[in-house]
Amino acid sequence: MNSCPCGSGSTYADCCEPIIKGEIFAETAEQVMRARYSAYAKVETDFLLKSLHPDHRNDHDDDQTRDWAANSEWEGLEIVNTENGGKDDASGTVEFIAQYTANGEKNSHHELASFIKQDDAWYFTDGVAVPPKQVVRTGPKVGRNDPCPCGSGKKYKKCCGR
Repeated sequence: MNSCPCGSGSTYADCCEPIIKGEIFAETAEQVMRARYSAYAKVETDFLLKSLHPDHRNDHDDDQTRDWAANSEWEGLEIVNTENGGKDDASGTVEFIAQYTANGEKNSHHELASFIKQDDAWYFTDGVAVPPKQVVRTGPKVGRNDPCPCGSGKKYKKCCGR
């Protein structure tokens, strides 16, 4: 089975390929997001330009995009959240995490992507990187000279703090 790179569980032919090939329009912003990820994985960079809103195409570099797509190993897409972007909406956002390897280095790209619908077609407009969430300690901070919370009776620095 030739599963779709977007991770939907469907075959590529039943999922993103018809959208990428222009046979059907994506019905939702999430479908465009998934198809854009699959286009990177399949090096179908013409779709990346076509799915980019015309007002945002001036900075698109097709050669650089094609080179990056072809020289990366696309390992997975996680849709974190979608807001609006449905069949009856005019705009929407899709928060996603794309996993890929480039130049032998594993990468994770976490983005909040914006989409608008114009003439029954969804277009990507821009994206903003989502910063890592700050870790919030739930308990008190353990100092190096405090008793170890594991109950060993040793100082933290001589026990679990090693």
